[in-house]
Amino acid sequence: MDALHRHRSLYKGTTPPWKETYRKRCVDRLKNSRSRLLERYRQTEDSQKKNPGASIIVQEVMEEEWTALQSEDRGLPSLWGPQGLTEMSSVMNELSVLEEIQQELTFHEMSIIEEYERNQQFEQQYISSVVDGMDDTHIICPLCHMNNLNINSYFVSCTCGLYVNTKNRNITPDVLQHLLESRVSEHMEDCLHNPVFSVAPNTDNSANLLISCKVVVCDYLSIVL
Repeated sequence: MDALHRHRSLYKGTTPPWKETYRKRCVDRLKNSRSRLLERYRQTEDSQKKNPGASIIVQEVMEEEWTALQSEDRGLPSLWGPQGLTEMSSVMNELSVLEEIQQELTFHEMSIIEEYERNQQFEQQYISSVVDGMDDTHIICPLCHMNNLNINSYFVSCTCGLYVNTKNRNITPDVLQHLLESRVSEHMEDCLHNPVFSVAPNTDNSANLLISCKVVVCDYLSIVL
């Protein structure tokens, strides 16, 4: 009796013993593949908007995790055939279990994408607020979000307390605008949470303008000025 028929006879009408392990591992793999998911989403964003709810990497995650699980239990049959869930699901009552897991993964996938979209909106709003707050010589302070920065050939400062020495660095409003936008975008590529700005001393006791993320799993930190 091959592996397929052994499974059919052993677990017919019951919940397969691998369900919870497989489900949890699929969810973990999907969450750990967030960068891959978002990169794929950005590449296919237009088609996704035309077909909302369509999964992006769910099938890949299920296939990869089943292959890993199968390597640990040689008795498990193949899960994915040329047409997807075929070899196992066409003859076994595990079909409903697999569909249930697939639906859960699709829900997690959509949650990640929705959070990404919200943060994309935040990024655009932030950039727009900076642009709107600019005149010929000023940018809204990223620390207090209230006052215009004083930008000259020697320093960048704000009445809220921000002060960064920029002598001999050719920092203009356009350069600073680009630095702020690029750092925010860089952070958003891998993290969906909002970054914060701060000032900290460097090795020569002058100050740097920093952008960072307080989320433990991200821990992003970069120097703006």
